[in-house]
Amino acid sequence: MKIGNFSKGRTATVLIFLFTVAVSLTACNLFSSKIQADDLMADISADKVNGKQADNHFISSTADFSIELFKQTISSEENTLISPLSVMIALAMTANGADNQTLTQMENVLGKDILLEDLNEYLFTYISSLPNEKKSKLTIVNSIWFRDDEGRLKVEKDFLQKNADYYKAAAYKSAFDSQTLKDINEWVKTNTDGMIDKILDEINVDAVMYLLNAIVFDAEWETVYNKTDIHKGDFTAFDGSKQTVEFMNSKEHFYLDDGKAVGFIKPYVNDAYSFLALLPNEDVPVEDYVAALSGSRFTEMIKNAERTTVTADLPKFSYEYSVSMNDALKNLGMPDAFSAKRADFRRLGQSARGNIFVYEVLHKTFINVDELGTKAGAVTKVEVHDESAALEMKYVRLDRPFIYSIIDNATGLPLFIGIVKSIV
Repeated sequence: MKIGNFSKGRTATVLIFLFTVAVSLTACNLFSSKIQADDLMADISADKVNGKQADNHFISSTADFSIELFKQTISSEENTLISPLSVMIALAMTANGADNQTLTQMENVLGKDILLEDLNEYLFTYISSLPNEKKSKLTIVNSIWFRDDEGRLKVEKDFLQKNADYYKAAAYKSAFDSQTLKDINEWVKTNTDGMIDKILDEINVDAVMYLLNAIVFDAEWETVYNKTDIHKGDFTAFDGSKQTVEFMNSKEHFYLDDGKAVGFIKPYVNDAYSFLALLPNEDVPVEDYVAALSGSRFTEMIKNAERTTVTADLPKFSYEYSVSMNDALKNLGMPDAFSAKRADFRRLGQSARGNIFVYEVLHKTFINVDELGTKAGAVTKVEVHDESAALEMKYVRLDRPFIYSIIDNATGLPLFIGIVKSIV
């Protein structure tokens, strides 16, 4: 979906997402000579695989997953931000090691009636199709780290092969000691352009594998804000308090109105990605609006954006967000993956200590929006253990809690989605 023709701008935008999966195995994505780990890909090279184009089935299913996951992770009082794409990639990589009911549940959550083999092909093509250009950068990197203890853990080669084929995931084995902790955090820092220093404070003795996905988004606005575009005003926070903030004023060309909220789409350079903002009506709490939102409603709203002139006031904002996704993913329909008794990851590997299961999915994000653009970072850790045109003028002023998203213009799918409830 082409939203508009983008022109040159100077707005530096950086969005970074990192997804970490800690599993009872150690596969490590090597990225620099600083890492002291054995490269398991020395005898595993990515095979040529077939992909599937992002059709309506995939777009609809992925949009539903994105919005439903967002619903499950919002806070009643905090600002929120997640990257559904990063979560999906990391869980799809993990699902390549699942079997039986565990696999079925993960397939139903990630793609409804899309089988994992098809999801791998869809994601392979979709990830490859996302533009990555000089002024509109999007990079996606994956790695697997697992514990170097063959007496305890045996990793299935087919699991590594599939993740190399479809996700270009590097795989490394390491001692899971202080050096491994340093290596993983160095991988995180390097692959997020230094925006995120680390994902781990320590390596749990029961952890056997970490799957990591890092997404970096760095793009310029189509039109940069000038000093004359900045003005101070009041933002009404979720608790009714007034906050004096700096608003950035601009004229945009795509207006959104679904009867419950109004908004606008603000493009980045090169006609690939856009910033979307939605302001619920004053009588519609932002939580109620999100609760009624669906994937189809989100994408249809983008498709039906009205081409007109929109005067937009976007506040500068910056915040961090952290949320455990365990309950969210269980509620969406994949409880067995988190059960030490019921989880079935036999296609991932085997542990002499007991069954392999997902111990924790932790998601951390950061975003900063100002006149120069957007800087954002996100980290998700999945830890797996073993058992032991000038028409009518529109006006949108984001001066109370609102929803925003970074979207892929070709599909309308959200790469990032969040809520601003408070500025300071």
